[in-house]
Amino acid sequence: MAKTLHYLFDPLCGWCYGATPAVAALAEADIKVEPLPTGLFSGEGARPMDEGFADYAWANDQRIGRLTGQPFTPLYRTQVLGDRVRLFDSGPATVTLTAVSLTEPARELEALKAIQTARYVNGRDITDLRTLLDVLKQLNLTDAAAQLERRSPALLAANQARTASARSWMRELDARGVPTLILESGQARKLLDTSAIYASPGALFEQLRAA
Repeated sequence: MAKTLHYLFDPLCGWCYGATPAVAALAEADIKVEPLPTGLFSGEGARPMDEGFADYAWANDQRIGRLTGQPFTPLYRTQVLGDRVRLFDSGPATVTLTAVSLTEPARELEALKAIQTARYVNGRDITDLRTLLDVLKQLNLTDAAAQLERRSPALLAANQARTASARSWMRELDARGVPTLILESGQARKLLDTSAIYASPGALFEQLRAA
């Protein structure tokens, strides 16, 4: 029976950034991985980047970096966490990834990684449409870039449907936050232990084999 691993994430989630190498390894091992953004930090989940939240985020990021080896650069700290103008809002990046899913779905994880790198390594503002368009064009995802520039009702409707589906699955399985991994086999859905992503990626493969 065919099995699909659904990866629920938010592009502004530091823990999701920390999970990127392990999720990529799963995809490279010929496991069917379907990315599904939750929109956790968009809409009502967006918020100002004040001093207290920036300090909390940076402390959390350091923990993620120690666990996973993923870099969080000083440039990110000063230019992203130090920005008191832009909201902490994953809406623009989530719509960008939906544009990729509609045009070249096999490259959505690649686009997510590039967006995360732009933020956490290069200190770029991924709430800015110009930054997101530049990321897509650097990846030669020209059709997705064209979709994003138009921001058609169809794109926005698809984005809303994806995030609604992800949140519905989280409620159904009582998932707490992101990243969340859900294994689907036929009509059955099983929530996997995501702590293995950080502590022992090999244990995640064992979960998949056991399932």
